[in-house]
Amino acid sequence: MEFTIGGQLEVRITPVDVGKRVSVRRVCETGPQGAKFTDTVGVLTSWDNGVLSITRKSGESVRIDESSLVAGKVVPAAPARRRGPAASFEELSAVCARAWPPVESEPLGDWRLRAARGFTRRANSVLPLGDPGMPLDEALRRVGQWYGERGLPAYVQAATGGEGTQELLCAELEERGWRREVTTEVRTAALAPIGDLAADVSRVRLGRDLDEAWLSRYQRFETPGPHVLQVLRGGPSVWFASVPADDAGTSDSADAPAPPAAIGRCVVDGRWAGFMAVEVDPAHRRRGLATAVMTALARRALDEGASAAWLQVESDNEGARAMYEGMGFAVHHLYHHFRSA
Repeated sequence: MEFTIGGQLEVRITPVDVGKRVSVRRVCETGPQGAKFTDTVGVLTSWDNGVLSITRKSGESVRIDESSLVAGKVVPAAPARRRGPAASFEELSAVCARAWPPVESEPLGDWRLRAARGFTRRANSVLPLGDPGMPLDEALRRVGQWYGERGLPAYVQAATGGEGTQELLCAELEERGWRREVTTEVRTAALAPIGDLAADVSRVRLGRDLDEAWLSRYQRFETPGPHVLQVLRGGPSVWFASVPADDAGTSDSADAPAPPAAIGRCVVDGRWAGFMAVEVDPAHRRRGLATAVMTALARRALDEGASAAWLQVESDNEGARAMYEGMGFAVHHLYHHFRSA
């Protein structure tokens, strides 16, 4: 990281650079061996009373005393990814939102309030793309009231780490006591290589609707009901995949179907194919079933004219992140769910 002009370190940022991407170097420790330095790159979200706040790509906010600065400069937006299809943050956010449609929604300026009786944060959070049309504090009060009327906690989904993302909003939420609960990576890839994977798709069943067996494997809800089905079935062109278990036909109840060994869901939306709900029975893991499910869904999406793929994976899910990395998925941006205090 280079800061020098004519061999001299310079601090070339000021409070007027709030909102820009910066790179700074500061003294973090001084001892017998001399000074030690650390570098921080991110969006300068505030500079008040001698303290800078910088939001990194990960969403982490770093506070720095301006007296510790030895160098600083404005830097270009994060370099374009070398893998995956080109996409703006606004385009991809809209595509992802259509794949998890809420049961009810309401505009707040350019923001969108979404609710689905608590099933999945993605359908029960504010999507703040644009201006709410009023001061932030007033907008957040309305958000709290709207979710409170529905017996739901108030969440705002805000993004970092890409061109046009929402580091400033994230910082504003944190300053107001909103707590970041979950961080998720949005990853993209070319679709054709996923469809070309050497996976055994002979046992993968594809259909336009889900059944009780599929739901029994996808247990990411507390109370099943029409709202769960409405969200999962929603989207421009939805496909469900399942792989029957080796012991199909057996279950804990004579009236209930056996859970599949693996499942998946894909939403085709123009050039995009979104992959989600890819789950494998622990007893059937390490057999390539997740890859088979995604390959089968990718081939169907290719038949519908899609060419690009996206998915969402929580940042602490190391196993899934490694698998998707191996399939060619690269991080496009991250989003965070902030919960009101």
